[in-house]
Amino acid sequence: MAEGTVSVAEVETAFQKFAVHGDTKATGKEMNGKNFVKLCKDCKIIDGKNVTTTDVDIVFSKNKAKSARVITFEQFNQALIELAPKRFKGKSKEDSLQQLYSLIVGKEPANIGVTKVAKAAAVDRLTDTTKYTGAHKERFDESGKGKGKVGREDVPDDSGYVGAYKGSGSYDEKVKEA
Repeated sequence: MAEGTVSVAEVETAFQKFAVHGDTKATGKEMNGKNFVKLCKDCKIIDGKNVTTTDVDIVFSKNKAKSARVITFEQFNQALIELAPKRFKGKSKEDSLQQLYSLIVGKEPANIGVTKVAKAAAVDRLTDTTKYTGAHKERFDESGKGKGKVGREDVPDDSGYVGAYKGSGSYDEKVKEA
């Protein structure tokens, strides 16, 4: 293998990683259009000038079977052959394809920073349990942790003790007298 060339096996490894991304049932042998676009974005094949998401969608549609919704690695390779001259203008087909391969090799789907917890003053104010009043106040302890079911429902006291009972002696004694 010459210096600067990338093997197809290395590209296939990246293909498999992107193919299974976000799909628990995926085997890694076929890639859907969403993951193909993700691969092109994450690997910087889409540059916004020469290659856009529309170009990538068109190439994907051209290379998949008419009724299929996925492409195999061979069809993926054919799509890259079509995208390479667009991405690297003025280079030979082989050179541009090798440069495209080098962008893909070793990459994995990026998940970092996709969803972030909102930290806004309004949210902080709404979730501050020390400012709750009435029935809502009963749902949290002093630390602000929820009490669960105990805080939501009136749980009856089944201990048998009656706080306001004014009789002399216990209930059992009263029953025996009668």
